[in-house]
Amino acid sequence: MRKYLLLIGLLTFAVAAGAAGREGKVYRWVDDDGIVHFNDRVPPEYAEYDKDILTDDGVKVGSIPGRKSPEEIEAERVAAELTRQRELQLRADKALLSTYLTIDEIRMHRDRRVELFQAQSRVTELFLSNLEGRLQKLEREASRYSPYSSDPDATMIDPDLVDDINDTKSTITRHAGNLEKFQADELTMVARFQGDINRFKTLRGIE
Repeated sequence: MRKYLLLIGLLTFAVAAGAAGREGKVYRWVDDDGIVHFNDRVPPEYAEYDKDILTDDGVKVGSIPGRKSPEEIEAERVAAELTRQRELQLRADKALLSTYLTIDEIRMHRDRRVELFQAQSRVTELFLSNLEGRLQKLEREASRYSPYSSDPDATMIDPDLVDDINDTKSTITRHAGNLEKFQADELTMVARFQGDINRFKTLRGIE
């Protein structure tokens, strides 16, 4: 049976090679039943098989991988991502070692960055304090007018005063958010520098 299949394959190759003489190449692949196929084109039902490219003299000159399964595609994606991460880490290590000579240098750089964040926070805190004082003053003034006053004869509040109160509240909210961001960024930056210190120790073999 095996000799019979081989004979069929050789005969098929001879026919396909003659038909493909004008193009000078033939595709060869083996199906799930072990039958070798030769043709100058690959039918869609055989697209999933790996194929060799042959000249009309039967010399292999290349290959075409078959259709990959979802599992193979995911495995290749994971492998490519791991390779990318390793390359990024190597570049980061090289930059770290070329930027700093000692751990103290890293700490000094970190402390300078911390001072900048803390300066931004202090300025924002001062501004917020002033805004809070302004808001309290505006609200005291608004309490004299309807609908905030308990006096039934109080006049209606000036719309400009209402706008001023709302604008001040909005500004307070915005700058309070900025303050939280400065503080969060400072923590993130300190953690990043600590990571650099730990990595530097590992690369330099420091305990």
